[in-house]
Amino acid sequence: MLPHKLALCLLLLFIPLTISAQRKAIVVDERLAALRATPQLTGKLVRRLGRGRVVAIRSMKTSTDGVTFFQVNVTRRTHGWIQREALVLPSRIGDDGRLLGLIRGSQGFDRISRARIFLDHFPRSPFRPEVLLLLGDSAEEAAEKLSKSAARTINKSASAAPEFTYYLNHSGLDRYNRLRVTFIFGASTKRLHYDGAAWHELIRRYPKTPQAVEARKRIALLSSANNVICAQCYYQSQNFQEKARWASHMLQSKYAAALLKTPSRPISSSTRGLRIQWFRHAN
Repeated sequence: MLPHKLALCLLLLFIPLTISAQRKAIVVDERLAALRATPQLTGKLVRRLGRGRVVAIRSMKTSTDGVTFFQVNVTRRTHGWIQREALVLPSRIGDDGRLLGLIRGSQGFDRISRARIFLDHFPRSPFRPEVLLLLGDSAEEAAEKLSKSAARTINKSASAAPEFTYYLNHSGLDRYNRLRVTFIFGASTKRLHYDGAAWHELIRRYPKTPQAVEARKRIALLSSANNVICAQCYYQSQNFQEKARWASHMLQSKYAAALLKTPSRPISSSTRGLRIQWFRHAN
């Protein structure tokens, strides 16, 4: 075997072992997430890592002033030293409790972001019910602020689209959407609300916990105060019942005509689409 081929085989053989031996860690405190060239607070800054960044730990070292640093790989070409308190390790016992303390001490978007990190990387933690409840409550609090921000951008005299679409397309919702936090528009309250996904998950997966009792109260309060706006509700609120009924009859007629034209052939995809649309309007 040629020397370069032998070296390539050895490289492919040992690289997976090296990578699997490294422990995964996640940045949760961006205030301390300075990647440095040496394990010192005065070391040269390589770059600053953002919250949620996943790194691979290579080694650990304590500086002369008592601060512990992890040597981490950020990419194949980027590595350095970062303070231990900036990271959590899903494989290390007690890090879920430390992250929970950080979530409790956070507010607004920071709390939601850290709660999402917790839920993604600690699937078996006993603290998940509390984190789910905190995420839902924080999202509902954020919805009120987002509603006020969206309302300031709406010019009702010059708006061509339905009012609720301006709320649901507000740019302030983008960063929440990246964290899989979704908002809905309340037809009665005329503002945004959290869709309650975390509360529903809490009730479904941990029904006997005290947090599930609180989640049921949140959902009941939300459902009693709001009706989620949809196309049918919008037409009814605008006194367009006749228009909706006319559209239903038209779709029904198109579906029947398509069946009469091809009685012995299977229903095409376009005809099936008409049938689905008709059922949606009819129901």
